[in-house]
Amino acid sequence: MAYSPAGLAFSDLVVLIFRLNGTLLKAGDRMTAPVGQTSARWQVLGVIDERPMTVAAIARTMGLTRQSVQRTADLLVEDGLAAYEDNPEHRRAKLLRLLPLGQEVLNVIEASQQDWANRVGEAVGESELSRAVTLLERLLLALDREEGRGGGR
Repeated sequence: MAYSPAGLAFSDLVVLIFRLNGTLLKAGDRMTAPVGQTSARWQVLGVIDERPMTVAAIARTMGLTRQSVQRTADLLVEDGLAAYEDNPEHRRAKLLRLLPLGQEVLNVIEASQQDWANRVGEAVGESELSRAVTLLERLLLALDREEGRGGGR
């Protein structure tokens, strides 16, 4: 079976997104290194910035496995950046909450990220980026529908 033109274009896009993901993680690691963090830790800190969440909810939000988020969450707790607290909705599933030190670290990372985002955004252009966001949102919807049909096997 051969690729259709649309299937080939999608496959090319997937390869570029994988490359983009690696590049973004490297950039994230550079931004987080001055405060002793990693992209993975930054992602979890960013998710719980708004409100405490369970590890499972964080994993769903980020599209990661619960186990990988659990390891990262435990390290954040060990370093005093976050804490587990009782969850009134579930006896066993604790909530992960950002601590003041974690907020300070996150603020430093976010300031660096804002400068970086402004530079990259200006280099690419707002209208191009807005079109890319729209395309990626459509792609996520299509992939969610496909996953619901058991696709990708």
